[in-house]
Amino acid sequence: MCLAVPLQLIEVNGKEAVGEAMGMRRTVRVDFIPEPKIGDYVIVHAGFAIERLPEQQAREDLEAWEELKDVLV
Repeated sequence: MCLAVPLQLIEVNGKEAVGEAMGMRRTVRVDFIPEPKIGDYVIVHAGFAIERLPEQQAREDLEAWEELKDVLV
């Protein structure tokens, strides 16, 4: 099972991008995302963005992760 946090792309440089969520940044590959753009939300697995998410879905997922983090801290 894979648990993934949606990342919002904040930089795109060819097939590499930087995504950000919940205060963390990661460099990811965007080979599988057609025309990735700054502001897109993506799901990342093994360093590759594998799916673009609608903004509303990404925000709901991030809220759920925040709730989980609050319970565990």
